[in-house]
Amino acid sequence: MMKSLFSSVVLVSVLFMNSFSEVQGGKWKGEGTTQNLESIVIGRCYDYIRIVNPAVGEKNCSAIWEAFKNAFINKDPCNILPDDYELFINLSFHTIPPNKSLFWENNQLLVNSFAGRGRRYMSLADTLFGFVADYLTWCGQANSTGLDYESCPTMEECENNAVESFWRKASATYAQHSSGVIHVLLNGSVVGGAYPEPGFFADYEIPNLQKDKVSRIVIWVVDDIEGPDIESCGTHTVKILENRLKTLGYDVTCTDNYKSVMFLLCLDYPDDSKCALSSASCTVCRTSDGDN
Repeated sequence: MMKSLFSSVVLVSVLFMNSFSEVQGGKWKGEGTTQNLESIVIGRCYDYIRIVNPAVGEKNCSAIWEAFKNAFINKDPCNILPDDYELFINLSFHTIPPNKSLFWENNQLLVNSFAGRGRRYMSLADTLFGFVADYLTWCGQANSTGLDYESCPTMEECENNAVESFWRKASATYAQHSSGVIHVLLNGSVVGGAYPEPGFFADYEIPNLQKDKVSRIVIWVVDDIEGPDIESCGTHTVKILENRLKTLGYDVTCTDNYKSVMFLLCLDYPDDSKCALSSASCTVCRTSDGDN
């Protein structure tokens, strides 16, 4: 009798702890909110307007944080909509220089390096509204003003989660205000297609481009140095993209393994055969004995 009673108490305790864990936010499969989120967002905001791109002028970084937080706090983490970030976008928005926009799929780290924090190009992550949130995770909880540091819903669990909806809104805004020559950097080595459908470029950026502001769209398909050559211009999903853009009336060009991007990739693979420079093309090399 005592053994049975003890087992029942243990079972109830386990069920209670499981329920308590779920209430506390342990029910989702994704990573929880990035620690020190408020400090990071406000700090990145000041970093951007003071050092990275002071040309954008003064911004109220505390107000930007509050607008960001209020978009998802105290709400069902699976019912956050892109327009919930409208105030945040309005407070953090600035002009995107013509001919500087750089869209991408499946090569985020490469794009970050190639853009050079806005020196060469201005990708979404090089705008203030993208810069403050890049690589971060966040979500709130229904009926609570706190952040959920234990777990956040993944895309597979619910489509309208805080992070997914944020990047949809940011992507659409970025596309709407891009102009001149538009650049698109795709990964020709990725399994599943250099131009994924569905995808952010296909679903939220192309539909929001303003045709009267765009003079040309330049596509670069670049293979990983040690990766396979799966896709190229005029083939597979890249061809689908080219046809879609041309049907929409855009002037489109496509280049495989664009030289400037390849040079950047070769910094990490200097001895790879793809990175070899012929002696005829190397005008700054030294001879073996050190003479110019």
